[in-house]
Amino acid sequence: MDVLVIGAGVVGLAVARALGLRGHSVIVAESTGGIGNGVSSRNSEVIHAGMYYPSGSLRARHCVEGRRLLYAFCESHGVPHAQCGKLIVATNDLEQAKIEGIYEQGLANGVEGLSYLTGKEARALEPNLSCTGAVLSVETGIVDSHALMLALQGDLEDAGGAIAFHAPVERIARSGAGWNVHVGGAEPTEITVDAVINAAGLGAQALARATEDYPMQRVPPLVLAKGNYFGCLGKPAFSRLIYPAPVDGGLGTHVTLDLAGRMRFGPDVEWVDREEYEVDPQRAESFYASIRRYWPGLPDGALVPDYSGIRPKLTGPGEKAADFMIDDPAEHGLPGLVHLFGIESPGLTSCLSIAEDVAERLGA
Repeated sequence: MDVLVIGAGVVGLAVARALGLRGHSVIVAESTGGIGNGVSSRNSEVIHAGMYYPSGSLRARHCVEGRRLLYAFCESHGVPHAQCGKLIVATNDLEQAKIEGIYEQGLANGVEGLSYLTGKEARALEPNLSCTGAVLSVETGIVDSHALMLALQGDLEDAGGAIAFHAPVERIARSGAGWNVHVGGAEPTEITVDAVINAAGLGAQALARATEDYPMQRVPPLVLAKGNYFGCLGKPAFSRLIYPAPVDGGLGTHVTLDLAGRMRFGPDVEWVDREEYEVDPQRAESFYASIRRYWPGLPDGALVPDYSGIRPKLTGPGEKAADFMIDDPAEHGLPGLVHLFGIESPGLTSCLSIAEDVAERLGA
């Protein structure tokens, strides 16, 4: 097949690679001048183990399988990563019940290497921690997301695929058994392909609405949830990732580490109505309060604004978190068309598994 993948984020690149390795002719259309300039470059770079998501959901399935595939890919392709592990901690009885539920859900999802710790056992691993109990996940890790995307791009190009930069897709129309795709930019063009995969992240809904004959009632709402990060001055207080019990819209303001050993905190959840990435220094106040529940020793003045990202959510404040939405020909009835909606966390971890799923749904 001749295939166009729209979006050169981690999921788009993984899908393009999977189709290229199957012998198809693949082009990726990317509206910016480089790979991973959207959601993929503005996250925690965490490899999630898979214990948060409802049994049988796409998020549970693709996170667990994707994590296994991702570690193997990183090993085989020399992508920098570390299986550092994480603790999900409780500081009161309500949170204790929450993390016990996460532990049970993880077992139900087939997550390996989970154990339940008392507060004393958790503090023996991380002396700076304050908690009443914790879930230890040894399968959780961190990855250099840009190096990962470069490796995916390399495999795609080795398989004969290519990426067209500064190539915003404006309209997708039926053309016989295939699709005619209108590309804007400095040199507008049209191409005809057998299949189109919409992996445009924050732009996925707009592209779906610009797809001829695609039922508009199938386009889900796009809800923007901004996540702000703060860096931390001084040497890291922890050797593992530290997560509090989850909050509405996210997994709580947690400790993440990067591969250089730096420690940062985030993301929080800030519901917004437009795409903007400035971090408000005044949000540090709520960060101090959240973090000191599990790290009382956080010094005054230690937090500095770092960066932010926006999750392309399908549900809003107070609503149940939505599953990934992969709308394929069997669902909507249009051959050779797959729209990906709401691919937020754990999308990075899940990318290789999602790619296999999309290829199978296309009959590729």
